[in-house]
Amino acid sequence: MRFVDEAVITVEAGDGGNGVASFRREKFVPFGGPDGGDGGRGGSVYLQADDDTGTLVDYRYTRRFRGERGKNGSGANCAGRGGESIILKVPVGTTIVDTDSGDIIGDLVEDGQRILVAKGGDGGLGNTHFKSSTNRTPRKCTHGFKGEFREIRLELKVLADVGLLGMPNAGKSTFIRAVSAAKPKVADYPFTTMVPNLGVVDADRHRSFVMADIPGLIEGAAEGAGLGIRFLKHLARTRILLHIVDVQPIDGSDPAYNAKAIIKELDKFSPTLSKLPIVLVLNKLDQLAEDTREEWCNHILQELDWKGPVFKTSGLMSEGTKEVVYYLMDQIEQQREREVEDPEYAAEMKAFRDQLEAETREQTIAAKEAYREMRRQQRLAGLMQEEDDDFDEDDDSEVETYYVR
Repeated sequence: MRFVDEAVITVEAGDGGNGVASFRREKFVPFGGPDGGDGGRGGSVYLQADDDTGTLVDYRYTRRFRGERGKNGSGANCAGRGGESIILKVPVGTTIVDTDSGDIIGDLVEDGQRILVAKGGDGGLGNTHFKSSTNRTPRKCTHGFKGEFREIRLELKVLADVGLLGMPNAGKSTFIRAVSAAKPKVADYPFTTMVPNLGVVDADRHRSFVMADIPGLIEGAAEGAGLGIRFLKHLARTRILLHIVDVQPIDGSDPAYNAKAIIKELDKFSPTLSKLPIVLVLNKLDQLAEDTREEWCNHILQELDWKGPVFKTSGLMSEGTKEVVYYLMDQIEQQREREVEDPEYAAEMKAFRDQLEAETREQTIAAKEAYREMRRQQRLAGLMQEEDDDFDEDDDSEVETYYVR
């Protein structure tokens, strides 16, 4: 299944049914009076988080959803049937944004959580509502109200406690395979990981956290190099960043320079994101001779002027990975406990995460628009052919509409 983490859709709730003007027509009941029923309410549109849904691919081409219109009322005080509502399933971690105002409608972070995105129109009133002592034969009724119409953007960010960060081929996928049951693709060439992968890491019994493997970054990613910043937004909901550094890159590059480049790209994308706690992992120690490991690692740390926590591992041999897992588990539990016990700290962290969400959203949209403009200019200059890619503009010819009759 193709991984799609953004989609723009339109949702339209059903219109309310019309009220009716009717009068009783029964034998032996003279002057029966008005008996027009009300129209039914239109069907609403809801979005619901679903653990069994892992991508927004269902909304890439089917982008219009419409609720059922309410039925009209009828005589004998019979109200019309309400329209059927639509429930759209989206992955857990989906943020719903109104494209017109930019406001966040809701954030679905728990399985089964449901949000109303378009409310069905109320039904019209039958003439029964307009009878009075001075108007015993009202011929007035009202039409149903229009249902809400909205264009919304769905943004999926994976929910993880720890996010892996690093150059392509730094060993991130090998590391997550070593500490969890996740089985991402591993190969000896760059950009093996093309989509985020999640793994549940068990530290001890009843002690676990979620780790996210993010596709690798390279220098210039903020300007679109490599995979650009396509998946950096997925780090916005993590608590800790685990920076994996290959101590002996296959291309012969300087590992300290590579690590600095990653931090620089992270700061370019989001200064707030770069403020998350970062744990440095010097990986692939099995490629170094035992008598040179310590000296080489110290050289890298000195070049980086690193003052934070650091671990030395070999993901392939599972060497040193347990120490990393226990450290991360302790840090995550401490954060969780402090948020529960200290309301001020919890409010501070919530404000930080809200700022981070807003900043990453803004940067992602700006980067996508810049990329689209670059593609337009290339097409106009005849440097490339029309082709599909993840950032191509919407093509209405491929859009389908789904509605309930």
